[in-house]
Amino acid sequence: MAFVLPACAKSNVLSPSGVANVAPPTLDAPADDQQLTTLRPTLTVRNATSSQAGTRTYEFQVADNPNFSPVAVSKAGVAEDASGRTGYSPDLDLQSATRFYWRSRAVQGTAISNWSATGRFRTRIVGFSRPGALYDPLIDESLGTRVGSTTFVPGKGLRIESETSYLYYQLPQTVSSGEFSMEVEGLRANGPGQKLKIFSMMDGTGDLISSRYQLSAQYRGVNGNPNNCISFKAVWGDLNIKLEPDLGQRTASVQSLDPTRTYFWQGSWTATSFRLVIRDGGAAGTVLYDRTITAPAGSGPYAPSPHVAYLGANSAVFNTETGSWPGVTYRNVWLGSGPRPASLGSALRPVQ
Repeated sequence: MAFVLPACAKSNVLSPSGVANVAPPTLDAPADDQQLTTLRPTLTVRNATSSQAGTRTYEFQVADNPNFSPVAVSKAGVAEDASGRTGYSPDLDLQSATRFYWRSRAVQGTAISNWSATGRFRTRIVGFSRPGALYDPLIDESLGTRVGSTTFVPGKGLRIESETSYLYYQLPQTVSSGEFSMEVEGLRANGPGQKLKIFSMMDGTGDLISSRYQLSAQYRGVNGNPNNCISFKAVWGDLNIKLEPDLGQRTASVQSLDPTRTYFWQGSWTATSFRLVIRDGGAAGTVLYDRTITAPAGSGPYAPSPHVAYLGANSAVFNTETGSWPGVTYRNVWLGSGPRPASLGSALRPVQ
């Protein structure tokens, strides 16, 4: 059954004498909110009916929002199929792991039907990595390299099992400004390490702590100075230039996070600054933490080469500083030179 939303446009059926009165088509496939295995679905309607004989064509619209503003794909002039059902497939791949909305209307001469009911479908859950954009849903496989003990949890994501375990991505090119964000579940108060890392970045796969481009976001545990504080550290091309909250700022950021809840961690950086934002419940959730620190004049830019990003961190392997958060599950990872597309990963979430 189609998912029916309030009409987004007034009827523009033309019905003066001699002009057909065309009823809208009805949605046939895919089933409402169906998870698909393709990025180019075939959208099928049952043909419209009309008060008069005549040739009909169809217009299809696809959007990542129920208001169809903006429209991602629009195609008019699709010829009616004599079988009683008319289908259309986009010419280009749609965004992966995304919930899309679609509708259709019929045209016969100068008469145009109302839009059909609105349907939904979810595109294939698959990641991609290209210069300036990496997306990893982490549902049952990963684009990255897993090191140590890690486990895919059905319907949840990838769980890092120990402080010396992690996942890393080697990016095809340096991202000198951008965003690294993800959903994280399993964080709890009084973790088993002073400076447990949620994510980190550096120039390569050596010791994070010695990198001139060390960057890490932390939820500190016992002896964390103070315990259970949120913090970060970003080294801006010089080991003497460190962007990190001071003790007073860390004390003000003490949080008792709930292991049953999902938190959205978002790091963003420019040539001269680093910002960490944490939200409760996902990318649109309540902000729990938001701090930006700017590098001193003349420093930077942030330019690791090769640019390697980690879920967790490799530092514990070198016995130099606390490593990854054990027992934490990651999913819906974005790292790009621009902000995360708002609808990316919406297929992984229930309808809000």
